[in-house]
Amino acid sequence: MRVTQIIATAALALVSTFAAATETAEQAIRKTLQTLELGLPVESVASSPLNGLYEVKLQGGRVLYASPDGQFVMQGYLYQIQDGKPVNLTEKTERQAIAKTVNAIPAAEMVVYPAKGETKSHITVFTDTTCPYCHKLHAEVPELNRRGIEVRYVAFPRQGLGSAGDEQLQAVWCSSDRKGALDKMIDGKEIKAAKCANPVSKQFQLGQSIGVNGTPAIVLEDGQVIPGYQPAPQVAKLALAGGK
Repeated sequence: MRVTQIIATAALALVSTFAAATETAEQAIRKTLQTLELGLPVESVASSPLNGLYEVKLQGGRVLYASPDGQFVMQGYLYQIQDGKPVNLTEKTERQAIAKTVNAIPAAEMVVYPAKGETKSHITVFTDTTCPYCHKLHAEVPELNRRGIEVRYVAFPRQGLGSAGDEQLQAVWCSSDRKGALDKMIDGKEIKAAKCANPVSKQFQLGQSIGVNGTPAIVLEDGQVIPGYQPAPQVAKLALAGGK
C-alpha cells in the first residue's frame, strides 16, 4: 500500500472515530439534560472552542456547557484571549442565536413604527401596556424614528397570560389599526376589539426563551438584549453601533 493511501486510510479512521465519539457524547449529554427538565428544547450539541468541553445550544439562544460523559453541566461565560483582550464567546454565540430568532418574527405579527427617511437599524421591544417604563420608552419612539431607528413591538404581558396586560395586548393585536390602538392604550384610553387569533402568547413564550423577565426589554439588531428603559439617545447609539 502506498504511503499516501496509508495516510488517507488513517485520516478516514480518525475522522470516523471522532464522529463516533462526538455522537456518543451528544447522546450522554442529551440524556443528562432530559433529567434536568430545563423546559427548553436542545437545538444542538457540539464541541466547544475549549478542548474537552461541549457546547449545548438551547432553543431561544441560551448556551450551556457539558463534559463528554454528561456528568458535568455548567452555565456561565467562556472567554478566549484574542490579541491580549478577553472575548466573551458565550455571549457572542447567544447574541447570534437571539438575533436569528427575533429578527425572524414576521412584520405582520408586530406593531411597527418605521424610521423617518433612511432606516439605519431597528430594535425589537418586548412591551406591556400596563408598564410605566414602557410608556416612557414609547414617548421617545418618534425621537428614535427621527434618528433612523425602526421600532418593532412584540407583546410580553409581564404578569403572565390571563393578566390585565395580556387582555390589553390581545385587544391591541386584534385591532385593525394596531399602532393607533397601542398609542391609545398607552395613553390610558380604553379600546375595544373583537377576540381574534393573535400571537401574544407565542411572543410571551419566545421572550421567556431568550431570557426576558421584565418590560421593556429591547433587543438590538445584533441580538444584544437591553433589560429595562434606556433614553432614546443611548438606545440609538447602541443600535447604530450594532450593539457594541
